[in-house]
Amino acid sequence: MSINVTHLARRLRVPTKELLEKLPELGFSLGKRAIKVNDREAAAIQRAWGDMKRKEAVQKRHKEQQDREERRVKRLEETKDNAIELPSLMTVRAFAELLELPVTSVIQELMRAGVLANMNQNIDFETAAIVAGDMGFHVTNVDDVRDDVQDQELDRIQQVLSEDKGAVRAPVVVVMGHVDHGKTRLLDAIRKTHIIDTESGGITQHIGAYQAERNGQEITFIDTPGHEAFTVMRSRGAKVADIAILVVAADDGVQPQTKEAIDIIKASKMPMIVAINKIDVAGADIEKVKRELADLNLSPEEWGGSTIMVPISAKKEEGIDALLDALLLVFDVEKDKITANPDRTAIGTIIESHVDKGAGPVATVLIQSGTLHASDTLGVRGENYGKVRAMQNYLGARIKEAGPSVPVQILGWKVTPVVGDIMEVANAKDLVMTSKSRMNSASMNAVSAAAVQRVESDDPNGGKKVLNIILKADVLGSIEAILGLFDKVKHDDVGIQVVHKALGNVTEADIARAEGTSAIVVGFHVKLPGKVEVLAREKGVDVTQYDIIYKLFEDVVKRLQGMLSDEVIIKEIGKLEVLAIFSKVDNGMVIGGNVTEGRIEAKSKLRIWRDGELIGDGDVGDLRSGKESVKDVEKGTQCGIQYVGKTKIEEGDILEAYIEESIAKKLVIEGANA
Repeated sequence: MSINVTHLARRLRVPTKELLEKLPELGFSLGKRAIKVNDREAAAIQRAWGDMKRKEAVQKRHKEQQDREERRVKRLEETKDNAIELPSLMTVRAFAELLELPVTSVIQELMRAGVLANMNQNIDFETAAIVAGDMGFHVTNVDDVRDDVQDQELDRIQQVLSEDKGAVRAPVVVVMGHVDHGKTRLLDAIRKTHIIDTESGGITQHIGAYQAERNGQEITFIDTPGHEAFTVMRSRGAKVADIAILVVAADDGVQPQTKEAIDIIKASKMPMIVAINKIDVAGADIEKVKRELADLNLSPEEWGGSTIMVPISAKKEEGIDALLDALLLVFDVEKDKITANPDRTAIGTIIESHVDKGAGPVATVLIQSGTLHASDTLGVRGENYGKVRAMQNYLGARIKEAGPSVPVQILGWKVTPVVGDIMEVANAKDLVMTSKSRMNSASMNAVSAAAVQRVESDDPNGGKKVLNIILKADVLGSIEAILGLFDKVKHDDVGIQVVHKALGNVTEADIARAEGTSAIVVGFHVKLPGKVEVLAREKGVDVTQYDIIYKLFEDVVKRLQGMLSDEVIIKEIGKLEVLAIFSKVDNGMVIGGNVTEGRIEAKSKLRIWRDGELIGDGDVGDLRSGKESVKDVEKGTQCGIQYVGKTKIEEGDILEAYIEESIAKKLVIEGANA
């Protein structure tokens, strides 16, 4: 068979004249007036043409890179010693202002770098640094200064703890493991504190610390969330702990979050005890859990390994004493390393932080060395963050001082510090007096700004569809955890943009901001005042409130799923040769033909070919075999078709039948049931 050169040109998306002129360069001699080409030669031409276009694209990219490099070198010469500091996240407008250049020029440079963004959209530091570098600027990240300060603080506390070889202190224990494996119930069984009754959905929402006693020895427990979103928090918990308890459910075994916890514990070089929980439930298999852990190089002692594994039932409070005894055994071995100097000024880590409606900023500090007293000045990041006005222990009782390994809730902060910050008591004169607005900004910026994804503009040419979110939460730890979950959303077609995040209840300003940015408002453990709810209804702003963090994430993922467009797949099903034209009807014709390939289905779509050239399209309105309407007609069968379309069909035309199948795209994100 052969096809028209004009049809081949259409396939290649090139004018026929240009195709005929280019063919000799590709080694084909059809002549400038050729009309037809056989199928084999047509296939060879298509392959050669594709190779040529790929080579041209490579050459074009190479030329663009050369031009870009030349422009960069030229700008470097013109802007020698031009240094600029950029934040981790900024709008294009702010980026242009920092560069002192017109917004339009900056947008053009972003487009050259393959980034489509309007002046109100956010870009991250990496993108801005590349573009600014190409424009001749020497870029540094202003937020790195904060990170450097925090790194210095971590170095400082490590130095203090290594030097303070005073009295033995209570061991600090971190409980880690997969969600729903029983960490909170275990702590409840140990301390008799009914945490489960006050938490939502069986998942601990914030890091807290509590103390228990066994055989006269106090033990401090850091309660870290077990959900995978809290990897960063777990890491911070591990930094302040001496011993880790890894909880693994006997009926569920090792899960991905279990492996994450193991990696964190190993990285921190902490001794570990495994609590094999839920031994009382159906399907519990202790030996299977041990085998799975052995595969991760955690062999139980009874197998000749070095890992203590204790079977327990936190629900029935079985095996708890054995677990604590094992904990004290490890403490006895590690005792020489678990020391502190109670006589120095206090230094410790912020493990919980929030704003209380009545008391203002409140934060829990785990004292790691020294003793904290009332009226001590609280230094964080080298700045004066307030003075100790009052202290409470884990039971809520007022105390006058807190020594090493004691978790203490402090009132008297000017603003809320960030979870993971280092607090050190200092002379007020030695600290920088920082404005409240600057400290608030530093706190919010430190809450993992990198976790907010940068997404391309929502344009009709393949850009992402973006779900804009205004996030309100009760504590910084919640914001960090939610942003960590949002960071898991990595998809070519949809994305999340957090246009605003803050602590406290939903306000009228949030509704106005949501209306202006087409955002939804998501509240976590915060209230929606009545007048704000009325305003939201009037403005058509969607406000949702949550008490369970993974429910929040699942609902956001469902929204993203609804934003995905269905994928349309074209399936060729058969061909028919037109043998006769019976009559013309409204919007088409009645024709007869023979099915030469596959089958023809009622309601299928048609492409019309004449002399090897595509001349039009249409639909099958009705399909008849004899006098009866049928659903389909197979190869080798003659049939009648009511053709619907504008193209006039002639005898000898080939009708190519196909169907379009719409398949819903599935948004699969780790940690969510979309």
